[in-house]
Amino acid sequence: MERRLFAELGLSPEILKAVDKMGFEEAAPIQSAVIPLALTGRDIVGQSATGSGKTCAFAIPAIEKTDASVKKVQVLILCPTRELAVQVSEEFAKLAFFKRGIQSTPIYGGQSYERQFRALAAGTQIVIGTPGRVLDHLDRGTLKIDALKMLILDEVDRMLDMGFRDDIERVVQVAPPGRQLLFFSATIPPPIRALIKRYSKDPASVKLEAHAQNAPQVDQVYFEVDRRSKLEALTRLIDVNDFRYGLVFCSTKVMVDDLDEHLHARGYAVDRIHGDIPQAQRDRVMEKFRRREFEFLIATDVAARGLDLDDLEVVFNYDLPNDAEDYTHRIGRTGRAGRSGRAFTFVAGQEIYKLQYMIRLGKLKMRRERIPSLDQVEEARDNVFFEKLRSTLDAGDFRRHDRMIDRLIEQGYQTTDISSALIHLLRGPEPASPARAAKSAKAFPSAPSESAAAVAPPPPPRQAPPAEDPQSAAEPPARLRPPRESRSKHHSGGERKPRTGREKGFVPVAFNVGHAQFVTPADIVGKIAGVTRLPAKAVGAIDIFEAETHVDIAEEFVELVLAKLNGIRMQDVRLKPCRIQVPGK
Repeated sequence: MERRLFAELGLSPEILKAVDKMGFEEAAPIQSAVIPLALTGRDIVGQSATGSGKTCAFAIPAIEKTDASVKKVQVLILCPTRELAVQVSEEFAKLAFFKRGIQSTPIYGGQSYERQFRALAAGTQIVIGTPGRVLDHLDRGTLKIDALKMLILDEVDRMLDMGFRDDIERVVQVAPPGRQLLFFSATIPPPIRALIKRYSKDPASVKLEAHAQNAPQVDQVYFEVDRRSKLEALTRLIDVNDFRYGLVFCSTKVMVDDLDEHLHARGYAVDRIHGDIPQAQRDRVMEKFRRREFEFLIATDVAARGLDLDDLEVVFNYDLPNDAEDYTHRIGRTGRAGRSGRAFTFVAGQEIYKLQYMIRLGKLKMRRERIPSLDQVEEARDNVFFEKLRSTLDAGDFRRHDRMIDRLIEQGYQTTDISSALIHLLRGPEPASPARAAKSAKAFPSAPSESAAAVAPPPPPRQAPPAEDPQSAAEPPARLRPPRESRSKHHSGGERKPRTGREKGFVPVAFNVGHAQFVTPADIVGKIAGVTRLPAKAVGAIDIFEAETHVDIAEEFVELVLAKLNGIRMQDVRLKPCRIQVPGK
């Protein structure tokens, strides 16, 4: 199926700006086919799986055809579940962000009627709901669809499986005869064909087919990983396999930038390419990558298209591709010229259904595995270091230091202790405390389990709200949060003595962001913990000022924080942390 850039689909500047803000460069196959047809007003039957990008395929033309000056319902979308209704509503909100005056409202069972009554009475133009609750509002007269332009039935096969056929027919029957009708379904069984024949007018058929062929020389593995744990999973897989040359694919430019930043902070040699990077710079990056001046290239599908690369050890699908064809194109960059290659794919939550659809249609040969435990990673690192050490000894390619060793032996030190101390100096301090290792071992079980469907994220250092609330989950430990009184007083401009620089064993560090960038203590703690992987006790008091933030850092970790966070982006500002000289110390 033909692929096109969003800029080629005849969309308004506001929609193009919203799409760019979401980080997308190119329309998915289903979007490239459906959007131009939908803009003409024609009825459409779209056959594609969950996760293929069909929400944008119908949301973009729906928003484009909505008149912001008319405060009546002009678009109605029926979804099988409340979860999907909320998801679709969030997508509409993002795409309509720059379209002033356009409002979308989800209505579903389990939500307060009063809230829905107020939203409908206020003149929302786009309604996304479940069949039962939509019918309820139609019967009550609180939902009027006399001005309806477009009726969209999403995941029709699931709605029929759930027994909503009569409800769907009732909604279609009361809709104005001139409305545009769009069907979307993963399969088109006879009952759906009957609905299409009865209620649509000369519909255009758009079917997303997989023409992918399996890559026989590529060992393909997928991992079910929580979104927040993908970075940890990626670094563990790199370390345990000692990969030195590979590609990492992300779905958006924003994700490419974010991953590049985090991997740099963790000491990996990486660079990135995507559509916002000038072509000349992309060419320079690619030339460096071919010369192996860095280890991993992070890219979007568009930027990586047509790359001629050899000898790649691995391809990581950090984000799932749009379809099986994209998947095969990605992993085809390893395992070339008769060599074996490896491809690792991360799936989160309901993405597993999209992956299963791709495997079935693309006839892919993939197996599921578990993310390595910290013990396995450490063992792999030990093995790599051992082999290097043994090779150096076998080759005799080192300068002898017999005199220094003899001096240590004369002072009573054992040769094994001397060797261990030297290895310790070479390898640096242990990367994780036993407590953290125990937590991480729980987060990524090493043994497969039939009952466990996904890898859970590491538990927070205190009792936290449910993981479904990312904002709450991102809160720092309670002891790191400034007292409410002092926070509010300082924020309002009241004078007080700074709390940083007082605690023994801590050094105050200044960061060049503050209230002007809407920085919070949670942002600061989250950035330090995410980049350096330090324990919570490493961060002390925090003072936020208008253009600067002071943070107490445990003395033994100050140099690490200064080195790791220098140049890291925070709220679109590149950090330049520096020590603060405290008078009298």
